[in-house]
Amino acid sequence: MERFGTHRSVEPPGVLPQQSRVLDTDWPLRPDEVAIDVEFLNIDSASWHQIRQSSESDATVMGERIRGIVSEAGKMHNPVTGSGGMLVGTVSELGAHRAGPAVGTRIATLVSLTLTPLRLDEVVSLDPASEKVRVRGTAILFGSSIYAEVPDDLDDEVVLGVLDVCGAPASMSKLARPDMNVAIIGAGGKSGMLASAQAVRSVGPDGRVLGLCWPQETVDNAKDAGAEAIAVDCTSPIEVHDAVIEALGGRLADLVFVCANVPGCEGGAILACEEDGRVMFFSMATSFTTAALTAEGVGKSCEMIIGNGFVPGHADLALNLVRSDERLLEKFKGSGR
Repeated sequence: MERFGTHRSVEPPGVLPQQSRVLDTDWPLRPDEVAIDVEFLNIDSASWHQIRQSSESDATVMGERIRGIVSEAGKMHNPVTGSGGMLVGTVSELGAHRAGPAVGTRIATLVSLTLTPLRLDEVVSLDPASEKVRVRGTAILFGSSIYAEVPDDLDDEVVLGVLDVCGAPASMSKLARPDMNVAIIGAGGKSGMLASAQAVRSVGPDGRVLGLCWPQETVDNAKDAGAEAIAVDCTSPIEVHDAVIEALGGRLADLVFVCANVPGCEGGAILACEEDGRVMFFSMATSFTTAALTAEGVGKSCEMIIGNGFVPGHADLALNLVRSDERLLEKFKGSGR
């Protein structure tokens, strides 16, 4: 079971590392582990939003908060949102049974920081407007941990931003079909833009992709990703329902894809969905209890799906999506969002 990292779980011992409150970050490496010299953390959007708000956008306080979480837990696992992010760094050591990636390879982890043993020596710099944090530290990957080599044709900020949410377009590609009406809640953020771009390709010329954005200034992001975009408070279920009905000419969406980084979007997503439709909760700000009870309370039988950050081929799909669309590429260059 060392392949899944249970040996690194300290409190409580023996559980999967995502469930553990504290992870062991000590050496030596186990036979199938990989050590990484960490250059950047990319904190997931829900966690970043919470840390920024609670720190009043003070970069110093935010850095101290991140260091405090990692120091206490041995991983970047925000206790408020329950979410983490991903990292980029260089392979520094391999366990005795590991054949790769080769020492010196720059990689991006495709597993959550909530299950990645991590030690931070320093938060070098951060900008409250960007989820990218430059750090010095060390992380450990298990045998089951997936990763991608960092491509050399894209800037680091693009790679960080895209790979952090690469499950979104891959999930969309599995769910969206030709001629569908798709509504994307939080379409102006990173995952929302990639989901929108993929949805446009999947539904074809006879489908509709409606981006629901808040605040107003994120509308252009969704439009540049190819969606029809409107501003609506996605935490107001009735406003979301009415906006979708109006935009889609009296119909609801066949697929609702939730990417918002704030809680409270469950009701709107359910009300915006056709009776026999699907809701994909990709956002880590989702309360699945709220979603289930809301659907019951409004008598809606739509299928509800928990977002999975891993879909086979998701990294290549997302990177190629950005490579193929200059407007989308520009949105990820230096935006941090």
